[in-house]
Amino acid sequence: MGSEVSSRTFTRDDRQHYREKMQRSLDALATMLAEDTFSFPRRQMGLEIELNLVDDAMRPAMANSEVLEKIDDPSYTLELGQQNLEINVPPRELAGDEMLGLEEELRQSLDNADSKANDAGANLAMIGLLPTLRERHFDRKWLSEAPRYALLNDTIFKARGEEMVLHMEGPAMPGKGPEKLLSYADSILPEAACTSVQLHLQVEPTHFAAHWNAAQCLAGVQVAIAANSAFLLGKALWHETRIPLFEQATDTRPDELKNQGVRPRVWFGERWITSIFDLFEENVRYFPSLLPETDDEDPLEVLEAGGAPRLSELRLHNGTIWRWNRPVYDVVDGVPHLRVENRVLPAGPTVLDTMANAAFFYGAQRALTSQERPLWTQMSFQAAEENLYTGARHGMHAQLYWPGIGWIPPDELVLRRLLPMAHEGLRDCGVSDEARERYLGVIEQRCLARRTGSSWQRETVALLEERGMSRDSALSGMLKRYMELMHAGEPVHTWHVG
Repeated sequence: MGSEVSSRTFTRDDRQHYREKMQRSLDALATMLAEDTFSFPRRQMGLEIELNLVDDAMRPAMANSEVLEKIDDPSYTLELGQQNLEINVPPRELAGDEMLGLEEELRQSLDNADSKANDAGANLAMIGLLPTLRERHFDRKWLSEAPRYALLNDTIFKARGEEMVLHMEGPAMPGKGPEKLLSYADSILPEAACTSVQLHLQVEPTHFAAHWNAAQCLAGVQVAIAANSAFLLGKALWHETRIPLFEQATDTRPDELKNQGVRPRVWFGERWITSIFDLFEENVRYFPSLLPETDDEDPLEVLEAGGAPRLSELRLHNGTIWRWNRPVYDVVDGVPHLRVENRVLPAGPTVLDTMANAAFFYGAQRALTSQERPLWTQMSFQAAEENLYTGARHGMHAQLYWPGIGWIPPDELVLRRLLPMAHEGLRDCGVSDEARERYLGVIEQRCLARRTGSSWQRETVALLEERGMSRDSALSGMLKRYMELMHAGEPVHTWHVG
């Protein structure tokens, strides 16, 4: 959704022309896949981190335009809400010591950006959900000042025809009963509350389906062992509340369309795939356009002339369908390539935790794609989907299904099965032993300690409430301590409560 769009009103002719362009783009993509015209010189990774801005009282700081101006770094961009920024890390090879170099560069960049943000009265926070957000922060006036955000907001609400309903219940806090949330929103700003890490991996066209299927298998495990989104609007909800919140905040369907089986735009999917074409074809077949902006390119003519088409309409449409593992078509320096974009992880708690989560995903994904009998031929797609929601709701306390094992807690699954596979996968990718041991060692210790960012948040708030604090004061106090530990940089499994 990063592309700029016009702020004009779209007509029926616009939508019809857009639909025709999408079909021509699909035809062009099919031709490119058949003729194998994609670049794959090396295995490259990429990283995006969405960030929150808070003031010294730990309240949301609606100042992203001013902060962005002070940072003055093209790696940083606006995001949906005025309390959000995003850092886009340039792609690099996965092999060797590249991950170690990325960790140091990322740490320095974020420290520098935080220092510049301080000049605007703001602080950077890496956390899946900002616990001090309140309903007043979802007012439409807090959308970032870019035409595409207002247009997207208006289009989603026009399609839905009524307010968004935020409705969820989480596992009980220590010594208490479950807490429920029922709230309404008249903007898509609850989506801005969901700050994530997006992992990109460039893959060969013939191997895309295996990498996407493997990523789907891993999604539930990823959120269970990396949950960092415990509180929303003052309520203790899922360990990774981002998952249901994102789905509800961008839902264009009133109840009647849900009952008819219309697919949601935040989507796990419904089947294993055999080609990246399956996903783009589903996008066009199932989802009407939200932003039917067209350009003057004829993709088939560009192909016939030996060029690489931009496929702008197909890419913009893809950016308004928020799959948890998204296909990406891109063109760099006139050469097309394909990527898997993994979107299930929350931001934070630390740079080291973020790198560890990335290493685990890349390694385990590679190992799964190399198996003689693919895992996805041994489990139903629905089992993988259920793992995502169970892992998000319960974190380390989830019970996940895994072929050949049955039902198993995520920490035990990682330690017994997936961690050795991740080591093997990273070795196959040429990652250095130092990097592999550093990051997968963090995952091992996190699973042994059974501590995630979310569990630390819940335990800390419970302790502060036992000491007599109100929920609001406890959330602010917890966030203040969280940010101190985030800046210290030690991984979350070492964080003490109290």
